[in-house]
Amino acid sequence: MTEIQRIAPMDIERESFRIITEELGDRQLDPMQAPIIKRVIHTTADFDYADNLYFSPDAVRLAIDALKGGATVVTDTQMALAGISKRTLEKLGGKAFCFMSDEDVAKEARAQGVTRARVSMDKAVRLGENVIFAIGNAPTALIRLREHIDNGYRPKLVIGVPVGFVNVVASKEMILETDVPCIVARGRKGGSNVAACIVNALLYSIDETRGAAK
Repeated sequence: MTEIQRIAPMDIERESFRIITEELGDRQLDPMQAPIIKRVIHTTADFDYADNLYFSPDAVRLAIDALKGGATVVTDTQMALAGISKRTLEKLGGKAFCFMSDEDVAKEARAQGVTRARVSMDKAVRLGENVIFAIGNAPTALIRLREHIDNGYRPKLVIGVPVGFVNVVASKEMILETDVPCIVARGRKGGSNVAACIVNALLYSIDETRGAAK
């Protein structure tokens, strides 16, 4: 019979991160990026993210500063929205939204013959620039964001991690071509869980820093 490791519930996550650190071996990760990379690996059990997660210069610090300043988080799926630690976000004065199911978004998408993801980005842009986008599903959301960026829009951060095949890689590369801070999973991998995980990793970094300061 397969042997089961006996471990207290509160120790499971700690042990998981110990295993991740051990399996990464001598690999040197940027200290600011390491908590995000390890949490994504923890969420997916996929060590490829140690190689394919791209961080634009100073992206983590800029994102943390934005969250401390009450930035709004916008996702492209209800799943990503559900996965974000909204209580931690709200303690910093921020909120999280997903406009994909809004009736006005659905109506406008039908009228234009485009995806709801595209129209939801138009609605999100109207919130202003103190926004972090967490895109884990829809390449069309990233493509539309690139169009807004080309027109002068500057969000605080774009997390570009849609998963799939059609336009996925190209849409991510379109974000990498901009000067907007970003965290992007290059290639086909990603997902709503990864998008939410990255937001949470940023939030937890703030929580841990504040806890250590007390």
